[in-house]
Amino acid sequence: MDTFKDRLAFLWKDEARQAKIAADIDMTIAGFSRIWNEGGLPKSETLKKIKQLKGCNIDWLLTGEGSPFPDSEAPKATATDTLGNPVDIDEFVFVPRYDIQAAAGHGQLVGDEQPMFAMAFRRYWIENYVTRDIKNLSVISVKGDSMEGVLNDGDTILINHGQTTPRDGLYVLRLNENLLVKRLQLIPGGIVNVISANEAYPTFEIDLKNPTDDVAIIGRVEWFGRSI
Repeated sequence: MDTFKDRLAFLWKDEARQAKIAADIDMTIAGFSRIWNEGGLPKSETLKKIKQLKGCNIDWLLTGEGSPFPDSEAPKATATDTLGNPVDIDEFVFVPRYDIQAAAGHGQLVGDEQPMFAMAFRRYWIENYVTRDIKNLSVISVKGDSMEGVLNDGDTILINHGQTTPRDGLYVLRLNENLLVKRLQLIPGGIVNVISANEAYPTFEIDLKNPTDDVAIIGRVEWFGRSI
């Protein structure tokens, strides 16, 4: 595979036809012909497109040196959006989604529960606005009407388990063996008000100076999703 053409033919294998490759990488036949027949090289955007499609090393693609694929001898799995455009899965973080609910008087601890599936979040958003430690994330759902108007029954919430020091905001708590999702409010004297959005549910307090085994902060709510 001494030439760029040879390496393209290797990546497309049995589909190594000019029209097929040109269509896959969004080039015109005339532009692609200069690469295929005249030994030219594509622009950086096209090289990135080939990498996204085939999972190959760009250094190998340009020079023929090294392994065609990083840590592998075969292309990695690719993903596409609903229009068929390639998607770089490295741009996403996949967070486990548990069949667990958190609300007033409902829910259970994650414990050894196995996730149902994973939910994809943009890596840039997670690492720059939520946490660098993605292992501290999980997704569960909301049950009941105690936070109605803020978090509704059936909402999906992203929890950051690395944030267990209470501040003003939405948190998931453990009360005995139940999970609650509530708004926490810090007040002087090491007291935390635990507040429901629905006034039918009374506010109660946590005394940080006298912790008990009955109550624990599981993590902060960072995001929610809702079906309408």
